[in-house]
Amino acid sequence: MLFRDSAAAVAARHLEGSLALHLIEQFSHVHGYRPGASEIRSWERSIPALTDALLDAGLGQVEILLEFGLPLTSKRADAVLAGVHPRTQEPSYIVVELKQWSEAHPDEDDPLLCLVDAYRRPVLNPIEQVRGYCDYLVSFNGAVAEHPERISGAAYLHNATAFGVGGLDEVEENERGRLFTADKRGAFLSFLRERLAPTSGAMAADALLSGKVQPSKQLMDVAAQEIRDREQFVLLDGQRVAYETVMKAVRKAHESDHKEVVVVTGGPGTGKSVIALSILGELYRQGIPALHATGSQSFTKTMRKVAGAGKPAVRNLFMYFNSFMTAQRNGLDVLICDEAHRIRETSASRFTPATHRTGKRQIEELMDAARVPVFLLDQHQVVRPGEMGTVDQIREAAVAKKLGYRVVSLDSQFRCGGSDAYLRWVQRLLGLEGGGPVIWEPDGRMELSVAETPLEVETFLQDKQSKGYRGRMSAGFCWKWSNAKPGEPLPTDVRIGDWMRPWNLKGERSVMGAPPSALWATDPAGFGQVGCVYTAQGFEYDWSGVILGPDLVWRTDHWVVDRTASRDPAFKSAIPDTDVERLVRNTYKVLLTRGMIGTVVYSTDAETREMLRELVRPSVLQTARSA
Repeated sequence: MLFRDSAAAVAARHLEGSLALHLIEQFSHVHGYRPGASEIRSWERSIPALTDALLDAGLGQVEILLEFGLPLTSKRADAVLAGVHPRTQEPSYIVVELKQWSEAHPDEDDPLLCLVDAYRRPVLNPIEQVRGYCDYLVSFNGAVAEHPERISGAAYLHNATAFGVGGLDEVEENERGRLFTADKRGAFLSFLRERLAPTSGAMAADALLSGKVQPSKQLMDVAAQEIRDREQFVLLDGQRVAYETVMKAVRKAHESDHKEVVVVTGGPGTGKSVIALSILGELYRQGIPALHATGSQSFTKTMRKVAGAGKPAVRNLFMYFNSFMTAQRNGLDVLICDEAHRIRETSASRFTPATHRTGKRQIEELMDAARVPVFLLDQHQVVRPGEMGTVDQIREAAVAKKLGYRVVSLDSQFRCGGSDAYLRWVQRLLGLEGGGPVIWEPDGRMELSVAETPLEVETFLQDKQSKGYRGRMSAGFCWKWSNAKPGEPLPTDVRIGDWMRPWNLKGERSVMGAPPSALWATDPAGFGQVGCVYTAQGFEYDWSGVILGPDLVWRTDHWVVDRTASRDPAFKSAIPDTDVERLVRNTYKVLLTRGMIGTVVYSTDAETREMLRELVRPSVLQTARSA
């Protein structure tokens, strides 16, 4: 949240010219960069429209929470109004989405999407957008989770008339999703008065802000219900646009001989796998032929185990990218390629029978297999030589086949506590974004600490585990990885001084109680083994401990990548140094973005630890250390 005060006080701030300046300052502090010109304009024009309406309705004492951050995500509602219900005298909340649009029209194929001149691609209908925000708050904020009747939602298009946005109301309206335009301002005032009394909303605002944040629904914990029973996730904004874009392409494929490629791109935690499961679940319930595929053994095996438990038909929905070498052309309606940045040049290996060696590229095989191939990817998570899934490569393959394609970009993320500032800090730390490393400014969403020893990391995570959180340690691939032998203790390959721990297991069998590699991130018995990037990628846990190995060290004012310190067998001598450097940095970006609540970092190198200490101010770990 960027600002909170009564409607009258917010209006006064605007009149004296300080409101926008305050919002700019707060935004820059929270997110680590200055807001764009369009966002500033929206504050200057839309917020006064809302405060004027509240004042005209006699609701000057109602509290306005501006740019209200939704729990565990970087998404923000434009405003949440907090007050007292005039009949029940209980807390009452209205989520308001403000739009400057003067004209907008529903997408002809899907009324949940709409077309606005300012945007190149369809966007979510504001009725559905604000309804999603309300549903999400009910799912994650204790103040309304126990009293869902206390929350309402409205989209206020204060520059538009019913004629200019005709058709948007084709989407069903309800208590959590209403649409008002400038020529229906009177109805908007009545809507406000019916839900808010002309008394102070301060206590209601306090209750909402102090509402307990419910634990995030871990992807694997609800996979079975998502696939077999009903939709478990609330998709917001870009996620919902991606979902609707795919479902629209599926409908067109059914109605005519139509084939279209859909690409969904976004950074870590933007919800790509949640979108994939939501699509797969809906198609499964409709009886539409579809499969989910990845290039990750860990992810696919985990999905088969969790989502397909006791139901082979569900297990069979989860495949690998190399499973489609001999697939019938367009034999599927939909093929959902999750983690598509792990697509390889070819599916063939030295074990592939000659009859299956088609000479096709893997990306072509995947496109040929379905009428609607869907690719979900993050171009900055390529960590192995030979991985080649990028937006440009998919576009080029689609164009070569004369296929239409759509690209949906996700900009909001749900990992790392929804902290855009933390993700940007990681990007700059590793040199994946310009400007160099910067001091970490705590934003209240993500905890970050630097440890002095690996034992300190482990002890901290053990404490979190004892309190019901899920924690894991991972490290760069800088130590040998031995095979575990049945009946013998796991080999303690990761050795730092007198601290020794095993890597996660190789293979598909449990050894000495440790889970197989595919289940390391989700099985409670995975704690105690150190995960590598190939095991951690695609998963998330509450608390993450990361060991930076000697393959990436800080020297004076820059990073040095030492390929000789890496034990990754993928880094063969033929791989250029520039590729190894990029892959090592990407590896640590993956490891540093697995945590939902916090990350504890340790480096085996003294100079690197000193640099990290200078960037990360004392936090939870340092406070505990000094206690």
